[in-house]
Amino acid sequence: MRLRVAAAQLSSGREKEDNLAAALVAIDEAADAGATLVVLPEATMVSFDTSLLPYAETLDGPFAQSLRSAAESREITVVAGMFEPSGDGRVYNTLLATGRGVEAAYRKIHLYDAFGSRESETVAPGHELVDIEVDGVRVGLATCYDLRFPDHFTELARRGAEVFAVPASWGDGPGKQEQWDLLTRARAADGQAFVVAAGQAWRRESVRGPLGMGRSVVVDPTGTVRARLGGRPELLVTDIDTELVKQTRRSVPIL
Repeated sequence: MRLRVAAAQLSSGREKEDNLAAALVAIDEAADAGATLVVLPEATMVSFDTSLLPYAETLDGPFAQSLRSAAESREITVVAGMFEPSGDGRVYNTLLATGRGVEAAYRKIHLYDAFGSRESETVAPGHELVDIEVDGVRVGLATCYDLRFPDHFTELARRGAEVFAVPASWGDGPGKQEQWDLLTRARAADGQAFVVAAGQAWRRESVRGPLGMGRSVVVDPTGTVRARLGGRPELLVTDIDTELVKQTRRSVPIL
């Protein structure tokens, strides 16, 4: 099965309306390019550089409904990062997947309690793996720090996922680009599936330092990089063929 996929590298700030407008433009551009799946970054709704709870919305709120309407009107499946109230004073770090008959939500399981950060103080963890179907292809969902947990991806692969959609807000810093490059390739090789990873673009303005670095990427099931962006906001569009997934799994039956 051949799919045209897109990774939209955005630069989300503190203004939800501006972030939504940028997301809608990216969806339009991906659809215009013929993509059937577009992956937007983690925290598309609003940057981590602010208190998240006041911005959080339910899945039937205006932010999600706007993405849903755009996906429906442009006949494209959208995966994008947003925040939902968790009910305990925190939020869920949620991926909304919508469009072309798809409607699902993945709440980030592995929270970023590392490198001095404590995501769990403001974000409640999810507990369930989620996959969707796009034109007959199973797509597993993961978010940013999930990349450090191989079992997340091998389990999705055993469930039939041939593509992993990975929105991220991967903060820049010493060694972080090398880690991102390594982990996106490793998870593709572990799951013998395509990785479509969309990161926040690099931006200096954050008081917490860069909350993105770009380098959105598509990696094939052998761990080979097929396409990669730099640091600025941009759209990556490329074609993938899931026959390579089947060939790789037959040749090296690690799953």
